[in-house]
Order: sequence, then structure tokens, then C-alpha cells
Amino acid sequence: MNRNLILSFVLCLFSLATIAQEVAVYPTNWWVGMKNPRVQLMVHGKDIGKGQITIAPYPGVKLEKVQKAENPNYVFLDLLISPSAKPGQLSIQCSPEGKKQKIFYPLNARRAGKGTAFAQGVTSSDLVYLLIPDRFSNGDPSNDRIAGLRDQSLNRDSIFHRHGGDIKGIINHLDYLDDMGVTALWPLPVWENNMPDRTEHGYAITNHYKVEPRLGTNDDYKALANALHKRGMKLIQDIVYNHTGLYHFFVQDKPMKDWLHEWPTYTNTTYKDQAIFDPYAAPSDRKRMLDGWFTPQMPDLNHGNPFVANFLIQHAIWSVEEFGVDGYRIDTYIYNDLDFMNRCNKALLEEYPKLSIFGETWVHGVPNQSYFCENSLNLPFKSNLPATTDFQTLFYGIQETLTRPFGWTDGVNKLYTTTAQDFMYKDPTRQVIFLDNHDLARFYSVIGEDTAKYKVALSWLLTFRGVPQLYYGNELLMTGFTNPDGWVRLDFKGGWANDSVNKFTASGRTAKENDIFNHIRKLARYRKNSTALKTGKFMQYVPEDGVYVYFRYDNNQTIMCVLNQNTADKTIDPQRFVERVKGFRKGKDIVTDTEYDLGTKMQLRPMSLLVLELKN
Repeated sequence: MNRNLILSFVLCLFSLATIAQEVAVYPTNWWVGMKNPRVQLMVHGKDIGKGQITIAPYPGVKLEKVQKAENPNYVFLDLLISPSAKPGQLSIQCSPEGKKQKIFYPLNARRAGKGTAFAQGVTSSDLVYLLIPDRFSNGDPSNDRIAGLRDQSLNRDSIFHRHGGDIKGIINHLDYLDDMGVTALWPLPVWENNMPDRTEHGYAITNHYKVEPRLGTNDDYKALANALHKRGMKLIQDIVYNHTGLYHFFVQDKPMKDWLHEWPTYTNTTYKDQAIFDPYAAPSDRKRMLDGWFTPQMPDLNHGNPFVANFLIQHAIWSVEEFGVDGYRIDTYIYNDLDFMNRCNKALLEEYPKLSIFGETWVHGVPNQSYFCENSLNLPFKSNLPATTDFQTLFYGIQETLTRPFGWTDGVNKLYTTTAQDFMYKDPTRQVIFLDNHDLARFYSVIGEDTAKYKVALSWLLTFRGVPQLYYGNELLMTGFTNPDGWVRLDFKGGWANDSVNKFTASGRTAKENDIFNHIRKLARYRKNSTALKTGKFMQYVPEDGVYVYFRYDNNQTIMCVLNQNTADKTIDPQRFVERVKGFRKGKDIVTDTEYDLGTKMQLRPMSLLVLELKN
């Protein structure tokens, strides 16, 4: 039997199965005093739709509508919660199979500040640290295996199995991140992934309201958010709207026939973003791109179904209010229904105006990328997504600079040209810039493990426009190529009690690793207090002879960045950059404290990036 037939057979069994379980309500709780007074509850339980369902009288709360689904195991309740409603418990009364049952549903008081004391947003003033919870640190070995879950693997010698890292392990090392200059943490998704295998990444969610038990509990996740906020740090949640895990309860027991995008035979997405905005695109190509499944294990959710849309939007809002999330990274943004995404982004920002949202847009070309976020282009579709993950300055910018010789359009000229296209974005300073992530080859490997090039890349990351993002292990010279992706998802040494070395400490790192760690730390900590690097303007000059100069500046400070991509010394005359150096006599190297005289020609080391604070 081929894979397509097997998958169809499995889904058919799921659709026909009656799931015996307790009655559950999603969202699991809600709040009084929300800006949007409406919430739609999904009630799930065996034959719940065959009986009557009501709520007991509750001041300020009205049951506007009861909507029964095609599947009798679901009922949707539309509630209107007036501003006068007080915190308490709703009593939901139902009678599946003629048996009366009460469900007490919590209506909580909102967090203090109502979206201003939290949901702070992650901006160009921050330094983001991306990590994989399963691969970072094991703070609680008792949850390494959980009885009853499908994936019982636990083998640190395998790149495909679980390793035991968890939320408590992250909390244990927040001092390390804080000391390095990190201000925002982005863990891969933390929600339950009750799948048969490859559960370490977290992107095949099987319950949106339950933290993956091998990572901890909902209380542990809340403790992480609180610990970050106490340090003045922020939490980014990785969210997945496009798809879910094959073993999600609402895939195994679908509420209605159009809950998913399903095809006569298994149909994968084409991964071709061009079909979305191509004026000549065939409609069938566009449909396959948007409605095809990401993988056979990740069913594609139908955002055109209003119940699906409400479920996803409410989960996003619930996460912010429940845990104090400060920003969202949206997985596989380009595969979502974009009208739905506009609705979702709008709902979040209306409730939490400072919340930051950026979408993963693994596309090729600034026009492609700008289409999916707020832009200056006159197009029929206008996205309201504030920012994206900036693959363009990586692929066609710093990577080209450090892997190809200088030429009219090559080397650092590629970075210059790509940056010149920032006019397409409404606000390019919101773009999240990076060197690598959990899906890409480690940048240190890409550049041939050349530490001089690596320092250039790191200096660029911490001084360029946008929101800089490190990937765990960047500071440790971690290596690996994505063949397969597990090789770029190795453990952080020292995160497990029996590790032979502890890279969280200077004594556990090699001299070369400490050199890179200290390079990042020096720039990151300086950046925390640099108005020019955090929020300043950007000006760049045409590269000449392999030398590229850009400035970050405001009324308080001017930073001059001089990148020499050549393997030989170069000399430049600072007076060529008169618009920005006028009025300054010296420049102090932020990393080495060396001073340069701006009145004379400057000697540049091979393959280097000088970061100079200009002085009178």
C-alpha cells in the first residue's frame, strides 16, 4: 500500500472513530474586561451535541448562540462578556447521552496593565536568542519520558530522538543569557507534540492548551515568562497557524468535514511562494501552494472555516494574557491564508498594541519578502504583518559577503544592493536579522570555520538595522549542515548533569570559544546602552574595492562600521564619508578600545569589521 493510500486510510479511521473522553472546553479559561467582548468556546466530548447545552445565569455574560457541529462530539458556544462582568466561574450545563453534567468555566481577572505592563514587543533595541528547549538544558530529568505518549525515545546519541531538555533547564541558565547581553528569548514551540517520532522540534502540535509534558507544565512556562520579566527580558512565542500534528484531537476527531484542506490523494504544498503574487500564476498552482500539506504528518488547517479561524486567533490571545508573551514569531507564514493572517494580526494588535509579530518568510528576493509584510508597494493585497525574518540580508547579504569575492554585483556589493531595497518595507527596522537557525546550516560551517569571517558576521549582526537574533551555540562556534537538520540541533554542552564539559562557564570553553563569546558579549552589552545601534538611523556608502561603510546615528551618538571583505590590508580616507564624520576627530573601536584619527587615512586589517564610536 503506498503512502497516499495509507494516509487516506488513517484519516478515514480518525474521522469514523468516536473518541471516548471527558468533556473539555477550549479556550480552557478566559477573562473579563477584554477589548473584544466575544469569545467562542469549543466544547468537546462524546455525543455532546446530541443533548441540550446551556449556561446558568451569570451577571454580565450572555450566551448568544449555540452552534452544533456536523460531528456530534462538538458544540460551539458564542459568549458576550460585558464590561460589567466580574471574575468567577460560569456553569455550563450539558446532557450528553441524557446524562446531566456541569462544567465550571473560569472567567479570570486580566493581568495588571491590560496589555501595557506585558506584551511589550520585541524591537530593534533587543537581542533575541533562539533555542530548542529539548536540546538546551535538562533541568528536570523526571519528565524525560512520559508514560502514554507515543514517542518514548530518549537517546542523546541520536539526532532524531528526544534528549531531555526542558523549561526548567532554560530557567536555570537565564543568568548566562542575561550576562551575555540577550534581552529576548525565543524557544521553539512548547505545546504538546504527542506524535510517534521527531517530536524534539515542537511544530506538530497535538494540543494547543497543554505545554508539552516532557518540557514541563503550563505553570513552568508561566514561571519562565515571569523569570524573564523580572530580569527585564522578554518572551517570544513560536506559533503555528498553518498546520498541526496528525494526532491532534481535532484531526483524529474532526468537528466538521472542511476542518482541514483535504485532497482525493495526498497533496503536498509546492513551497513556491511566487504563485501567491505572480500576476500570471495558474490558480491550481496557487491552491497547491496554500492548501497543500506541509508534510504528511502535518495536516493543513482550513482558515476559511470560521470555527478554525476563531480557535487559532483565540489561542494566540489566550497565550499573551495567560503567560505574558511579548512577541510572536509565526511559523511558515507564507503558507497561511493571508486574509486570515490579516484578521489574526489585527485582533492581536487591537488587544495588545505593543505586541511584536514577525513571520517566517523563507523566500528569495526582497520583493517576495516585502509582499508578506507591511510595505510601500501599490498591490491589490496589503499585508498588515509588521515584520518578517529577513532571509534576504542573510542569503543575499552577509553570506554573499563572506563567501564570494568582491565584484560589481558580488561580495559585499550584494549586501549593499539588498539593503538599498529597504524602500519596499514600511519599517525595515522591524525586520529580524540572523545568521542561522534550526532549519539552516550553522553559519560557522558555511564560512569554512573561519573565525575572522565569523567575527565580521557577528559584528554585522549586532550593528546592522533590524532586530538581531542569535541561534543557541553561535557563541560556542557550534557547527553542522542540514543533511539532515538534526546536525544543526545538537545539545548545548553543559546542559546535562553528566556532560564532560560545561560551556555555560568560561572555564568549560576553549580559548577560541571564549574569544567569540567575549566578542559577542562586548558588543551586545555595549549595544544595550547605545541609542544609535538600538534605534538610530542608517546610512550606507557604495562599496569600493571590497570595503563597505555604513553608519548608525542619532542626535546623541554616531557609530561608523567599516567592513573590509578582502584578504589583504586596505586603506580608506574617512573624509570620503564627510556627511557623517564631519565634526568628529576620532573613532574608538568598541571591541578593542583602539582609537583612530579621522583626519588621516585608516589602515584596515584583512577580513574585518571595525565598529567605531565617533568622538569630538
